[in-house]
Amino acid sequence: MTKSYDEWTAAQHSTTVDVDGHDLEVAYRDEGEGDPVVFLHGIPTNSYLFAKAIDPVAEERRVIAPDMVGYGNSQMTDDFDRSIRAQERMIRGLVADLDLGTVDFVGHDLGGGVGLRYAAREPDAVERLVLSNSVAYDSWPIKTITDLGLPESARENSVADVQGMLDGLFRNTLYDEDPDEAFIEAMKAPWNSEEGVTSLVRAAVSTNTCHTTEVDPREVTADTRLLWGLEDEFQPVQWAERLEADIDSCELIGLEESNHWVPEDRHEAFREHCAEFLLGGA
Repeated sequence: MTKSYDEWTAAQHSTTVDVDGHDLEVAYRDEGEGDPVVFLHGIPTNSYLFAKAIDPVAEERRVIAPDMVGYGNSQMTDDFDRSIRAQERMIRGLVADLDLGTVDFVGHDLGGGVGLRYAAREPDAVERLVLSNSVAYDSWPIKTITDLGLPESARENSVADVQGMLDGLFRNTLYDEDPDEAFIEAMKAPWNSEEGVTSLVRAAVSTNTCHTTEVDPREVTADTRLLWGLEDEFQPVQWAERLEADIDSCELIGLEESNHWVPEDRHEAFREHCAEFLLGGA
């Protein structure tokens, strides 16, 4: 049975990671034992995105699922960078703090961009890489996010305004016409405060195209699997096809009846493909 958001967060651990001279609190789930796998979400989600996916992997592997800094239950103060460059540094710090060594990496949306940077810049650090409807090249940011990132958004939008915007975003872009209400509430919950609103706006303004265009996917040596929702209006499958052509050891699996939020839209298929790929050589 899938855990509720309250159950998920109650079982989170916390550590402090240095990111650009800032000591930032990072909340993360730590499940199972064995060779480590890191699951990383994107914007505007949190680690609960993978609540339906990690159990089979955690039966044989150690699964680490952090909230990115500025997201979820990780630090939200208005005094640090939230870009994927900074999130990559957070992951490096978390890997070092937990003494994980070499990892497999699963990333969705911005989390995929972090994984792509990490795998390309440190090819010996990532053995297997799963990218799901990930940002790459100059495929991002999208207008919804850039509009949200305007500084006046934090000053002019109330908590209720942002909660309503997020509610509409997920209801309009989840594939199921009758989506899981618990999932929607879990995606909205971290932003349900004035601090949360400001943090979301700062996360949106930190979506910097240069942080993927400066990375060459051809430098990725990890065995790579692309799990892509074929109905995605934010990161269309053409970007996955380009990644498949550029990464030497890479397979694209297109998932029908799925928009952008693949770990929720097609949670059974996502879970099965992740388990098959990540446990195949475990």
